[in-house]
Amino acid sequence: MKLYEAIFDLKSLEIKLKDLISKSEKNDFWSNQQAAQLVLKDISQINKKLDLFRSLENDLRELKEISELYKDEEVDDSTSKEIEESLLDLKKSIEAFEVKVMLSGRDDNKNAILSINSGAGGTEAQDWASMLSRMYFRYSEINSFKAEFLDFLDGEEAGIKNCSILIKGEFAYGYLKNEIGVHRLVRISPFDSNKRRHTSFASVSVSPEVELDIDVEIEDKDLKIDTFRAAGAGGQHVNKTDSAVRITHLPTGIVVGCQNQRSQHQNKNAAMKILSSKLYDLELEKIKTKEEKVNSKKKEIGWGSQVRSYILHPYRMVKDHRTDTEIGDIDSFLDGSLQDLIEKLLSSEK
Repeated sequence: MKLYEAIFDLKSLEIKLKDLISKSEKNDFWSNQQAAQLVLKDISQINKKLDLFRSLENDLRELKEISELYKDEEVDDSTSKEIEESLLDLKKSIEAFEVKVMLSGRDDNKNAILSINSGAGGTEAQDWASMLSRMYFRYSEINSFKAEFLDFLDGEEAGIKNCSILIKGEFAYGYLKNEIGVHRLVRISPFDSNKRRHTSFASVSVSPEVELDIDVEIEDKDLKIDTFRAAGAGGQHVNKTDSAVRITHLPTGIVVGCQNQRSQHQNKNAAMKILSSKLYDLELEKIKTKEEKVNSKKKEIGWGSQVRSYILHPYRMVKDHRTDTEIGDIDSFLDGSLQDLIEKLLSSEK
């Protein structure tokens, strides 16, 4: 079996590249600069994928030739070890390439806007939402993504009620899209003087970051815009002017906000980008519903609807309920080591 037969449809990708290059050579290509930039970005990403594929195929061919060369000969331990190590390295490289090929959805290569909302559990749930936000910040750091809060609302006693995080990086949305759902925590409560076990819930939603002028119609009459003073750390401008912005989209009831930028204008632009992404995500859900592929991941934030459980007592384990994967090192997981499970979720999708 050839390498590409096991991984992806090489011919289709080459046809797509040829079509994109043909578009880029037309006289009116730059009449829409944003569309042109997206085409060039697609060409670059396909070329990267094909270059990597050809490099892997070449490595596979060379390794096969070496194996054939030594097949009928006695080889010393060092040569045998070197061949085995090369084979293992190539296997890891091919597996990593397979993951990138899986990220072939229309929005997988975009940045991600990840939102966390605390659910049943009061202060416990708000603290849990804060723990989840830290986990995704650490995940971003480990995987060379850049994460920043767009909006957050502090909890009454501890943690956060809700927040939105922009995660920038190649395929950020593709990797994180399967985090959508309810996340459940079981632990001895640090807020309970009787040290009883508590169960807390928080929901995670993920949308691709989209450009402001994408085909999502937003009319001024449909918007309610409120300004207020930003809360928390953020420099001298915080708490001195009404720079924070919250936008309500009246037809859908979607509420978004931003308070981490230095001016009201910047916060409004960022909030509009979040709103565009959420409306875009809403339109995609409508399409999926029509195709009888309803997104069943977004459920009530409570019992029986979780996609993942994090157990800190009476034992310590993370369990993903979609793949039945159990992870014993919960401390590393909460510190951002999600990539193995994320890749397993992508594989199970395929």
